[in-house]
Amino acid sequence: MKLLFSPSRYDKHLSLLKLGDALEINGATFDFSQLGEGETLPASAIDSEWFVGDVSRVDGELHLALLLPHGPNASEAERFPEPIHVTEDGPIQLPGGEP
Repeated sequence: MKLLFSPSRYDKHLSLLKLGDALEINGATFDFSQLGEGETLPASAIDSEWFVGDVSRVDGELHLALLLPHGPNASEAERFPEPIHVTEDGPIQLPGGEP
């Protein structure tokens, strides 16, 4: 799973957990196991404020773009986050933060 982030000054907490082809965001699970190779699910079809781009499967890997909230004193890693590859199930450590 490849996660891209769009940083934004936002006072909400974000918690991510990878569960196979599903992503749990703040306790809500989004299952993308039915998304086939080369297919794209528009962000507008996902009922969540956290998705800021389409979800697609490229070379067997899910690609997702998510909002990355940060506070007023955000670190450089939070303001300019690098994409991350998540290969194992479990909590996901966010750029500049804790899992």
